[in-house]
Amino acid sequence: MPKLNVTVKWSGKKFENLELDTDESAELFKSQIYSQTGVPPDRQKIMVKGGILKDDADLNKLGLKDGHSFMMMGTAGELPKPPPKPVQFLEDMTDAEVAEALDIPPGLENLGNTCYMNATLQCMRAMPELQTSLEKYQGGLNGVDNRGNLVASLRDLFVNLDKVSDGFPPLVFWQMLRQSFPQFSQTGQGGVPMQQDAEECWSELVSVLKAKLPKDESERNFIERYMTGEFQSVTTCDEAPEEDKTVSVDAFNKLSCHISISKLWGGINFMINGILESLNEELEKTSPTLNRTAKYTRKSRVSRLPQYLPIQFVRFFWKPQEQVKAKILRKVKFPLEFDATEICTPELQNKFTKAKLKIKQVEDKKIAKERDEKRRKMNNDISSASSSTTPKTTPAETKSEPMDTDEEKVDWTEYLDPELIKDIGCNPTGQYELAAVLTHVGRSADSGHYIAWVKKGPNEWHKFDDDKVSVLQDADIERLDGGGDWHTAYIVLYKAKKLD
Repeated sequence: MPKLNVTVKWSGKKFENLELDTDESAELFKSQIYSQTGVPPDRQKIMVKGGILKDDADLNKLGLKDGHSFMMMGTAGELPKPPPKPVQFLEDMTDAEVAEALDIPPGLENLGNTCYMNATLQCMRAMPELQTSLEKYQGGLNGVDNRGNLVASLRDLFVNLDKVSDGFPPLVFWQMLRQSFPQFSQTGQGGVPMQQDAEECWSELVSVLKAKLPKDESERNFIERYMTGEFQSVTTCDEAPEEDKTVSVDAFNKLSCHISISKLWGGINFMINGILESLNEELEKTSPTLNRTAKYTRKSRVSRLPQYLPIQFVRFFWKPQEQVKAKILRKVKFPLEFDATEICTPELQNKFTKAKLKIKQVEDKKIAKERDEKRRKMNNDISSASSSTTPKTTPAETKSEPMDTDEEKVDWTEYLDPELIKDIGCNPTGQYELAAVLTHVGRSADSGHYIAWVKKGPNEWHKFDDDKVSVLQDADIERLDGGGDWHTAYIVLYKAKKLD
């Protein structure tokens, strides 16, 4: 039948020229009336021949004609309110608006092959205790001490990054870096700054911060507390086993992961194996027992783990013929969570035992709760689907018990070693989580491109490609293990796992 123009009378008002398609459902017609009157379909009582119009009524059988007038009763509900602010789509936003909406931190502008510096700074900014320590630094930018000026410029740079949303040009810091370390001032053809090694930049900055940051009451500063570990090294003579062993304790600010073809491990495929290889050295020196040069083995193990643990993948080696630092592209996997117990001395391992066991118990319980909640939700969905087709099902039959959401409050002082509790800035459990990754893409250290990847929260990361910042997930970070021309981990920064 043709479409009709009809009128609906309700509450003393007339709504004329409403289009009614008699081939459509009465439910659709009620929705049209709702849009005009604000009366929800389930409250509408529309008078037709034989009673009240039902949702499943056949409109073609009602004998309606063009101009028909319906009487309706019913109470209007509250009409939906427009949103307080117009909806904005990401495509219509500026870069600054997108960054603010997604809570994306600012990047650093590339000043000419300064990606090595930008990536280093973004990874270091992942340590909030460093920023706190920098804020206490009283030096200015006008002193004769270049390295003091460098620390002051780093402090000011981090302060500025907290105030802006767009990419920020680190001009002052770059100037101070080149004054302190002239190797970063090298230029190529046309006076363009040359690409530099990010690991060298990282190490130079750590050395300056160690010398210049303010110390606490124990005469230690941030680097000495939070980024300095200790090795216990035992040196033995391979050719004279009866010779006395030499034991020494040495400090370190980062570990190395060797990627060579190891006699002990074969090909290095995992970070832990590369670290262990670096802790076992072969050397030659004069033997007091043999009165000649002899072969020695030095085995080192960690006797203090710091809160923040940088690990460098030794990917570059010098090719004398090409006069270039070439890159090892081999895939070496690194974990998002790292148990450093294996690289520690037996004494330190024993101190971790109780805390390590408790952490596992807490995490197992959390996983079990998440699994139960997932199963509970699935059962509720099935029950809801069943109740829609079987009206006789009672609420008691579909109701599920609320999940126990009480989290166990652990008193970690019962599980942590007392000596480690007193050692502020150490890792008292040996358990780490990945905080940042500095990657390199390219075939040599003096070319290619550096990027920083910094963790924001569970399964959420920020990729800092100079001033371009994007949001990624854990799976994207796991792809940075090498094996080709994709971005490859060069420095990884772990932080001690937080104890809830």
